[in-house]
Amino acid sequence: MKIVTWNCNGGFRKKFENVSSLDADIYVIQECENPAESANREYIDWAENFLWIGDSKSKGLGVFAKPDIVLNKLDWTSQYRDHFVKHFLPCHVKGVFDLLAVWTHRNNSPNFGYMGQFWKYLQVNKENFKSIIIAGDFNSNKIWDQWDRWWNHSDVVNELGSLGIESLYHKYTGELQGSETKPTLFFQKNPVKAYHIDYVFASKPFSEDLKSIEIGHIDSWLDLSDHMPIVCEFK
Repeated sequence: MKIVTWNCNGGFRKKFENVSSLDADIYVIQECENPAESANREYIDWAENFLWIGDSKSKGLGVFAKPDIVLNKLDWTSQYRDHFVKHFLPCHVKGVFDLLAVWTHRNNSPNFGYMGQFWKYLQVNKENFKSIIIAGDFNSNKIWDQWDRWWNHSDVVNELGSLGIESLYHKYTGELQGSETKPTLFFQKNPVKAYHIDYVFASKPFSEDLKSIEIGHIDSWLDLSDHMPIVCEFK
């Protein structure tokens, strides 16, 4: 099984053929259009098996799978106390495991933007995080930890670890959080502004069966997006 996560930086109807070359079973795509409201026939035909959420039809979070893979959307809450967090798209795959697609936002929150959104989502759905793969754009890295916050990137990674869930990139490479050698984002498509902010986390059965994990190369992807795709293949 192969899973790809990629922030396409919009205009996915013009880019889906590029990511299709990776021949994945499942694609988690951030900033993509809703195929159900698209006028692009080729995009509609390609996206015959998908789930999607978003604030507007032109930019949201989608999960796209090969036709023989059954995707069932899960009814997990996105409400933490009196606030709604975004964007999180949970689904059950092939009757076997859960997949949580992620595209975190600042969400007009001065204190709980980006990883803070995921922290809130984790608190209200923790009991669901069992046989799971979590993939997407978290907009977060340990280098931005702040001492006066209890939901820092490092705290969230540690909390996931207590549930038996770990970052596949870090497991595969042996690199430490905050010391990644392969960026997933070149901010504003500037090769100098390189950061690692996209991740695939997984519970132990998947992390133990990981065959390979690769991050797309800047030469192949920067013309399409400021984000590089992450490609995970399992035994």
